[in-house]
Amino acid sequence: MSAIHPTAIVHDGAVLGADVEIGPYCIVGARVTLGDGVRLLSHVVVDGVTELGEACVVHPYAYLGGPPQHLAHKGEPTRLVVGARNLIREHVTFHTGTMIDQGVTRIGSDGLYMVGCHVAHDCVVGDRVVMANNAALGGHVKVANNVFIGGLAGLHQHSRVGSGAFVGAGAVVTKDIIPFGSVWGNHAHLEGLNLVGLRRRGFGREKINTLRAAYRLLFADEGTFQERLDDTAETFADVPEVMEIVDFIRVDGARPLCLPSLD
Repeated sequence: MSAIHPTAIVHDGAVLGADVEIGPYCIVGARVTLGDGVRLLSHVVVDGVTELGEACVVHPYAYLGGPPQHLAHKGEPTRLVVGARNLIREHVTFHTGTMIDQGVTRIGSDGLYMVGCHVAHDCVVGDRVVMANNAALGGHVKVANNVFIGGLAGLHQHSRVGSGAFVGAGAVVTKDIIPFGSVWGNHAHLEGLNLVGLRRRGFGREKINTLRAAYRLLFADEGTFQERLDDTAETFADVPEVMEIVDFIRVDGARPLCLPSLD
């Protein structure tokens, strides 16, 4: 049975799952769907055509499903779809999509979105993503699974972040980040592999050493980058994690690739 505080406003048309909790002064729009066990603690606004997955917990002053900050948006019924079991902290904003893309912003499950994070229109964010305080994604950004984005980091629109990558605090990311990569700085550059993240996810020493060998080959000084990419793909063809990096690079992305610093 749902529990709705008497000061909350739940508009007609909203769909509430079982055991939803809506705290003081929350507002739930008419085209919102809340999954089973969702908890809106207080002063939360869920608006627009928004689906919030089961067991999400949303802290005060978060605004989910607001219209995109895009001049081309003319009030079309674009959507926000959020997965299950996300912890969404104070002042977080997730915006709906635009009709110049797929019309939907998608966020996966089991994520942690700390105070003041922003996910802009048309982003696609994977599972088990952590965004630290005041990190922000521009429009159309794609973030794969198991990514950590440090506090105050900003990602340029249309950027891609591969699975298992780490973005350092305060980084300004204007280029694509390879899977398992670690980037820092303004503008961000590739510092190496996200070794801490790999160990936390249970990667053994042998697999990490293989990834490091592939990284050294890929970003060596000899030959052209295309030659090194082909050599890496041939040498490590039986290593799925390395081939994930190769396949990521071979995609014709909208942004250039984030590379190691020349210094």
